[in-house]
Amino acid sequence: MKILMVCLGNICRSPLAEGIMQHLADKEGLNWQIDSAGTGGWHVGEEPDRRSVRVAREHGIDISSQVCRQFGKPDFDHFDHIFVMDRYNLSDVQAMAPDAEAASKVKLLLGTREVPDPYYANEMFEPVFQLIAEGCKDLISKLV
Repeated sequence: MKILMVCLGNICRSPLAEGIMQHLADKEGLNWQIDSAGTGGWHVGEEPDRRSVRVAREHGIDISSQVCRQFGKPDFDHFDHIFVMDRYNLSDVQAMAPDAEAASKVKLLLGTREVPDPYYANEMFEPVFQLIAEGCKDLISKLV
């Protein structure tokens, strides 16, 4: 299975989601490919935000080797599922879908809830980690 996690800049939430989901899938012995991307291209080629790297490391997950990239139309063909962090990203990604089948791959990671962007609040990185971990565990139970 191939899963893509998407947020705005691909430096905070989606790198965490990629790392958490890959970590959980590997623990379960699932042969899943997880990646992440951003709807904006401001951070292409950069590593994730140091605060995301830190909070992931505190939970035994290393995301420091990830490289930020921008979401593109070819992602619809490559991935089985595309999970976004908020409604803004949901509408942006769905608007790029070439057809209804591709658009149906795009869903909020937390079902009906959004993952808040922690970029402007250092204290939000741990709660965001926990929300994403909860969402990833729930997805594994639904997708296996």
